[in-house]
Amino acid sequence: MGKRVLVAMSGGVDSGVAAKLLIDKGYDCAGASMRLFDGGESTCCSLDDVEDARAVCRTLGIPHHVFNFKDEFRDTVLARFVSIYENGGTPNPCIDCNRYLKFEKFLHRAAELEYDYIATGHYARTERAGGRTLLRKAADTRKDQGYVLAGMTQEQLGRTLFPLGEYLKPQVRDIAERHGLVNARKADSQDLCFAPGNDYAAALTGLSGRQYPPGDFVDTQGRVLGRHGGIIRYTVGQRKGLGISCPGHLYVLEKRAADNTIVLGERDKLLRSSLTARDFNWISFDTPPEFFRAAARIRYNSPEVPASVTILPDADVRIDFDEPTGAIAPGQLVVLYDGEYVVGGGTILG
Repeated sequence: MGKRVLVAMSGGVDSGVAAKLLIDKGYDCAGASMRLFDGGESTCCSLDDVEDARAVCRTLGIPHHVFNFKDEFRDTVLARFVSIYENGGTPNPCIDCNRYLKFEKFLHRAAELEYDYIATGHYARTERAGGRTLLRKAADTRKDQGYVLAGMTQEQLGRTLFPLGEYLKPQVRDIAERHGLVNARKADSQDLCFAPGNDYAAALTGLSGRQYPPGDFVDTQGRVLGRHGGIIRYTVGQRKGLGISCPGHLYVLEKRAADNTIVLGERDKLLRSSLTARDFNWISFDTPPEFFRAAARIRYNSPEVPASVTILPDADVRIDFDEPTGAIAPGQLVVLYDGEYVVGGGTILG
C-alpha cells in the first residue's frame, strides 16, 4: 500500500485533479472538506462545494470526510479580519486561512488520522536541498500561488504535496473532463466564504455587530475634502468609489483609524521607497543574513520589484526598493523571492 494522503478538497477542479494525480501515482488517498462558515451558496466552502467534493471522491472511488472548523475559523481568521480593518489595515483572510486552518488545523487532523501527507490544489512546487524543503513557483506562472503559501513552516512544507505544480490550468481542466469529474468546468471561486460579492463592509458589520461612522477625507495638509462612508470601506491605493469631485484623480494614501480620517492625494504620493514588515516566516533558511538582495511582491497580483533586505535588531525586516513602488498597505503580506524560489514572507507594518 502506498503512502496515505489526505487531500484538502474545496469542491473546485484543482483539488479534484490533485487527488486523481496522486491516485495514479500509487498513493492511498482520501478527500476532506472543511466547513468554516455558514454563508451563501455562491461563496467558497459552501454546502454546494462540499457536495461537489463528495461527488468527485465518489467518482475517484475514495473516502470523503468533512471537518467542522467553524469555531477555529471564527477565533482566528474572522477575529483578525475585523481587528486589522478596525485598526486601519488591510487584512488578507485567505492567507490567514491557510496559516491557521489548512496548514495547521487540517494538517494536525490528518496526523491524528494517521495520514503521512496532506495535499492541496495549489499551484506551487517543493524540492529538497541542503536539508531544507524549498518552495518554488509553479510551472503555470499565471496561476502560481507561492505568495499565499509563504507562511508555511518547514514541517508543513515537508508534509504537504502540491500535485499541480508542473501543470497548466487548461491541462488540469482537460484531466478533469477525461475522467468525468463533475467540476471539470466549474468556475474558480472569487468571493470570500464570509463575504458574498466581496462586500467587506457588510461582512464586517455582520461579524462585529458594530457600525462604522462616516468621517473626513483630508488631503496631505489636513484640509477637509469631503466625507467618507466609514473607514472600513476603503483600502490604500483605491481610486474609484470615493465620491470626491476634483480636477484630477485622487487615491487613498492612508487610513487613520485613531481619528477616523482618510488621507487622499495624487498617485505619485502613493510611491514609497521602503517598507517595514514583521512576523517574517523564512523558508530558504533558518536564520537570514543581516543583508541580502531579493525581489519583493507587496500584493498577490502585484509585480515583483528588486529590493535590498535588511534584518533589524528586533527581527523586523526593512525592504528598500530599487525604484519607488505604490499602494503599500499595512496588514498585507510582503513576499520575497530569489528567482523561482520563495525566500519568505511577513506582514507589512508600514
